Amino acid sequence: MKKLIIGFLIFGFAIQSFAQIRTEKLSEIVISATNYKYLNKTGIENASIPVTLLEQKVAGFNVKDADFYTDEYDTYEVSFYIPDGYILASYDGDGNILRTAERFKDVALPRAVIESVAKQYPNWAFAKDVYLVSYHDTNNGGKINKKYKITLKNGDKRIRVKVDEDGNFL
Repeated sequence: MKKLIIGFLIFGFAIQSFAQIRTEKLSEIVISATNYKYLNKTGIENASIPVTLLEQKVAGFNVKDADFYTDEYDTYEVSFYIPDGYILASYDGDGNILRTAERFKDVALPRAVIESVAKQYPNWAFAKDVYLVSYHDTNNGGKINKKYKITLKNGDKRIRVKVDEDGNFL
């Protein structure tokens, strides 16, 4: 028994002696926020999780790394899909987002939208909704248009309303 314990101790020290500390110099990593205007305008902190994740994917997409990239085209149209919706994005040759068209169904509605619709239509329930976003890059930071198309139901009755992100009816 004594030999077994001593053997395990020697074996434990021997394994640790093989561990070596190596230092390697890594190459520089350059992080650039080329599509920060798009992320700032979409306001991803207020959106539902699937919308946020897909918008981050669109902003982080590098068109230069894509298989279809060639220097001869000025713009590239790329589609991003998830089960809840999609984003059609247009990129320039440098990978900057020029415009997007986004459509998501049955997303979590912002509090301002819920309160506004509930106040205007009491006793009506939310049946389904569609979240539409269009973004256009301009020289002054980009223009965005967000709206919700909501179907309300009350028994057998159904109505459709359009609301912007602040709860204003369109």
